[in-house]
Amino acid sequence: MSTPAPVVADLPGAMRTTAWADYALLDSGGGRKLERYGPYTVVRPEPQAMWTPRLPDSAWEQADAVFNPSDEEDAGNWRFKGKPQESWPMAWGEAKFHARFTAFRHLAFFPEQAANWAWLDERLRAAHGQPRVLNLFGYTGVASLVCAAAGAHVTHVDASKKAIGWARENAALSGLEDRPIRWICEDARRYVQREVRRGSRYDGIILDPPKYGRGPDGEVWRLFENLPELAALCSELLSENASFLLLNAYAERISGAALSSLLASNLEDRGGSIDWGELTLVEDKQDRQIGMSFYGRWAS
Repeated sequence: MSTPAPVVADLPGAMRTTAWADYALLDSGGGRKLERYGPYTVVRPEPQAMWTPRLPDSAWEQADAVFNPSDEEDAGNWRFKGKPQESWPMAWGEAKFHARFTAFRHLAFFPEQAANWAWLDERLRAAHGQPRVLNLFGYTGVASLVCAAAGAHVTHVDASKKAIGWARENAALSGLEDRPIRWICEDARRYVQREVRRGSRYDGIILDPPKYGRGPDGEVWRLFENLPELAALCSELLSENASFLLLNAYAERISGAALSSLLASNLEDRGGSIDWGELTLVEDKQDRQIGMSFYGRWAS
């Protein structure tokens, strides 16, 4: 008897990230957002914040760091009030990691992903045995550490040596350096192609690609051109009793509906369900939120 196709959700969902001990979206409006990262308050551009800020100007003026964008996408420079630390520790659950002011407006992790971390943590802690998880484009490793802390054997792949180095530092900071985590500095497509040839299998896959990137040997990644092939290859890597394939994307012209359709086309004989929608950051007062990225998610 053949396995039915996954049931795809009719309507989108919202994976809402609210404040936790080390992070909060304090206010937003006028094309900016005011956030708290551990001991520092930070102002960053946010074109979607088309409303009026709630907090007084003084709260924004007292921010420890303000990112001033340049004409190049995501590029710019930071203006600091005083001299902040080069990096400082933060935590989500058992995962501890360093926040840093990068040249690309973010702080070496993406807080809206906390909604995904919670989902991964819950699924893996409910799993039997030690699930094998593949994290592609893993960056500084917070999702990998969440999975490892929940009992998974993790393979973390990223093309940046610097990001891999930061991820290892984060593992040590978390006290998880002795957990089974493989750190692979390689082009994600090349790694997955080789794993398919080897007949490797994973119980869960996290796929969080950038819009554009380069591999360590000059390989070029373009989301709309390369994601279809990579998603198809990832579906081949899922074990017989696999638990999930989580696909996340930050790009204009992408949507949760498109990501869910891509998953459905590659997982026709897998059963389970596919939900899709948007990751959002929720302000402290809970009534305003900012859409940050889109997701499609298959679960058995």
